[in-house]
Amino acid sequence: MNNILTTKDYIVFFIYFIIVSCYGLWVFYKKKAKNSGGSKDYFLAEGSLTWWAIGASLIASNISAEQFIGMSGSGFKMGLAIATYEWMAAITLIIVAVFFIPVYLKNKIFTMPQFLHKRYNSTVAMIMAVFWLLLYVVVNLTSILYLGALAVSSISGLNITFCMYSIAIFAIIITLGGMKVIGYTDVIQVFFLILGGLATTYLALNLVSDHYGNGNGIFHGYQIMTQKASEHFHMILKPNNESYLDLPGLSVLIGGMWLVNLNYWGCNQYITQRALGADLKTARSGILFAAFLKLLMPVIVVLPGIAAYVLWKDGLFKNEMLYDGETNPDRAYPVLLNLLPAGLKGLSFAALTAAVVASLAGKSNSIATIFSLDVYHKIFDKKASEKKLIRVGKITIIVSMILAVIIAPHLGIDKKGGFQYIQEYTGFVSPGIFAMFILGFFWKKTTSNAALFATIGGFFFSVFLKFLPGYTDLSFLSKYSFAIRNKASGLYEIPFLDRMAIVFIICIIGMVLISKTENARGVVPKGLKVDSKMFRVHPGFFIGALIIILITAALYMIYW
Repeated sequence: MNNILTTKDYIVFFIYFIIVSCYGLWVFYKKKAKNSGGSKDYFLAEGSLTWWAIGASLIASNISAEQFIGMSGSGFKMGLAIATYEWMAAITLIIVAVFFIPVYLKNKIFTMPQFLHKRYNSTVAMIMAVFWLLLYVVVNLTSILYLGALAVSSISGLNITFCMYSIAIFAIIITLGGMKVIGYTDVIQVFFLILGGLATTYLALNLVSDHYGNGNGIFHGYQIMTQKASEHFHMILKPNNESYLDLPGLSVLIGGMWLVNLNYWGCNQYITQRALGADLKTARSGILFAAFLKLLMPVIVVLPGIAAYVLWKDGLFKNEMLYDGETNPDRAYPVLLNLLPAGLKGLSFAALTAAVVASLAGKSNSIATIFSLDVYHKIFDKKASEKKLIRVGKITIIVSMILAVIIAPHLGIDKKGGFQYIQEYTGFVSPGIFAMFILGFFWKKTTSNAALFATIGGFFFSVFLKFLPGYTDLSFLSKYSFAIRNKASGLYEIPFLDRMAIVFIICIIGMVLISKTENARGVVPKGLKVDSKMFRVHPGFFIGALIIILITAALYMIYW
């Protein structure tokens, strides 16, 4: 396998690097000349990002190594079904734009801990601020950095430590310019991400067509894939599928998948921050643009994995797919990239780097925002000036990246699987957090103690259900498809998406009971400003949203 970049590849990559760096500097100095200088301008680019910059930044921050490597690996293993994370996200983004963003903007909420402070109390807000900081630094930042460096190293042949430091430095340079620089450079990052990704998909489909002796192009290659791996082209998996524990049939449409997406896109500082500095119409248009781009993502990250599977099944890449003596699906994307011709490989290398750097920049900015505005300003220096808060934010960016570089190699991230692993273990906290947010939005009687129950109790219920099979035989639930036998352990387990749905229902019931009990004792919670007029949309948004819903419905009908 050719994992060395040629001179042409380096030229293409450095063109990308120079374009992004120069454009970022231009945006930075243009912003500096206007002398806005406030903390909200730095962290949120208040009033500065256009709809297309918001949409591009959402996608650039979302798509990283876990999608390119992990989701392609899941495409290799289970097929198109993994695309449900992307296509369901398109619908989720519409829901967030219509119902969530108006609440944030109407109540002048700029960070998630600020929402919790305003809706509940300072205790809930501070607990979650510290939790999010730990999660973002120890889990998200480290995994993005290490998986990204591992992927870049496997493609380029460069030392992984060198790749990790280089990516970290590049991300710091982008992040220190503030959200406006991140937002506008993300437009270029997304361009390279999509162009390079499509180049890899084109190669993969052509390889399939050429391998079977026809050479009639990508559409014929796709047709061959649907014939040779027909089981990989179903969106809804059946209980006898070995991947059912990851994607349990109809639960992706009516169960826990909604919690995964709504929590990620609607209650996540890392994501919502892109839209919180804009007016409602601009924010909604940007989110709608991101939803359209989401429909395209499976073409870039899932189809190459399925193509690699078809070729692997026919005898190709047997050695290249091995990791520690076993076939590792997460090797599928790097294997394909190393087959690209000189120049195109540099473009795909730039696309992967763009995805990693954009995600790191977005995550670092969110860490800096939460620490500066919700921790430092509230605890350490309540009278801190705008300039001081920005300075603290910049120091936080550098410190968090240094911590990630130091911690990442020692977590065994490369041995823990890819995309699905990240989704499952994020799911330990998602049900409780989403329950706390959704009732906080739309039920004014929800109390602070109810929110604490969801946050802490939700985590413990998730852990309990995860390890329950080790102590109790759940085979009696198999007749209802609530429990599936894990071939590796021999135990009957509840699929993690179903576990999330169960925990969410428990959290909602618990919150309602606690709130009603406290309401009866005279506790009056702090409600948010919410009225029906906030949820009206302009005609252009309605038409765009309808098109996305119809396309998504058609995709599920075709690949059911």
